[in-house]
Amino acid sequence: MQKVIIFTDGACKGNPGRGGIGYYLISDAGKTLKGSKSYLRTTSSRMELMAAIEALRLLKFPCKVELYTDSRYLADSVNKGWLNTWLASPFFLNRKNEDLWRRLANEMQKHQVSIHWVKGHSEQAQHRLVDRLASRACNSPKPLIDPGYFFKI
Repeated sequence: MQKVIIFTDGACKGNPGRGGIGYYLISDAGKTLKGSKSYLRTTSSRMELMAAIEALRLLKFPCKVELYTDSRYLADSVNKGWLNTWLASPFFLNRKNEDLWRRLANEMQKHQVSIHWVKGHSEQAQHRLVDRLASRACNSPKPLIDPGYFFKI
């Protein structure tokens, strides 16, 4: 199974406001891929989740993934088992960002994913890169509309 290291970050100007995501993937074969997307009327929490979802969606076959994020919201929800508890609960339908949590869980099922928290604005070069990508995406001239905005942000 191929190993992939992923760095992700989300940013938002206003809450809700214009948002952006950044991701950087590194395969064990040395291939890299970086990218970003921008969104209108979204939140910082949604952008952190979208960054992880979009990065995982890029993987074409099952991989062993080490995903690095500065989002405690994301890291703790997965690492402390909260996400599994939410998914098993009949009350999950009312959970904030339910649409994205379900998408993330679906993407994670395809791979062996370990999520690691890193301090925001750290000196780690890869994390600085995704931070810049996400921040720049917030100002993109052609942002996407976050579909979650129309439901319950």
